[in-house]
Amino acid sequence: MSDEPISEDIIRRREELAALIQRHASTYGVHGTAIGPLHFVCSDSPTDLIHTVHKPGLCVVAQGRKEIQLHDERYVYDPLNYLVVSVTLPLAGKVIEASPQEPYLCIRLDLDPLEITQLIADASPMGVPSPPKRGLYLERVNSPILDALLRLIRLLDTPQDIATLAPLAIREIFYRLLHSDQGQRLYAVAFADSQTHRVTRAIDWLNKHYTDTLRIDDLAKRVNLSTSTLHQRFKAVTAMSPLQYQKQLRLQEARRLIISEGFDVSSACFQVGYESPSQFSREYSRLFGIAPSRDSLNPRSIA
Repeated sequence: MSDEPISEDIIRRREELAALIQRHASTYGVHGTAIGPLHFVCSDSPTDLIHTVHKPGLCVVAQGRKEIQLHDERYVYDPLNYLVVSVTLPLAGKVIEASPQEPYLCIRLDLDPLEITQLIADASPMGVPSPPKRGLYLERVNSPILDALLRLIRLLDTPQDIATLAPLAIREIFYRLLHSDQGQRLYAVAFADSQTHRVTRAIDWLNKHYTDTLRIDDLAKRVNLSTSTLHQRFKAVTAMSPLQYQKQLRLQEARRLIISEGFDVSSACFQVGYESPSQFSREYSRLFGIAPSRDSLNPRSIA
């Protein structure tokens, strides 16, 4: 998709976006802003693969390229395409194009499902929600999205206007996302009676109770789906079964405990709900490519 032609208007907006990001975030890392849901990401070199549990959000690259992995699927996005994560997903990502002269520059705007639900209620009906699809997708950038983002970021220069005007700009961005070519995916997540919304409830439950023993029948009853339907629809949204999803949550939290909190391997294993240290070590090594006993000593992991 990066070979597709791009208009002069979009190039101009993208360049302004990159300049604004660099002015507010000139050093490596993720930078919060005075506008709570808005973050800037900067890197002056390609990065190693970083695992994270990604909350719903919009990611727009102004410069550089990044690759995201969802289970065994890969997505590459660049200044021609924005990324939408519509449900909470365990992801791995790495910057694949960046340099000191042209650093990777990205905007992340957290998506608030309640605000999107309210927007749907206030706007005209959007029809029947589509069947469950991936909770992550790429969409072609366009001028209306970039214009709304620029208005939002410019508010950082007039802090007195943020409380009043930032919610309006964010609401417009959500509106533009809902009415994009793939906006039905966001609509299905927010629409209370849709199967996608029920899968989202299952995802939310797993994120709060990932250390518990998972009983699929009980989870299916909790979200008012049959066991077979939950399994099928859950995989359609997340590319994983509920058990695989839970495993990713457990292993990512265990890694955080080992590297950031100084837990020993056995303590981290039991803390996240594993009963077998040997099974934990095998699955940890398979996901992260390094044994947990060695990971805490790995400079790249610590970084």
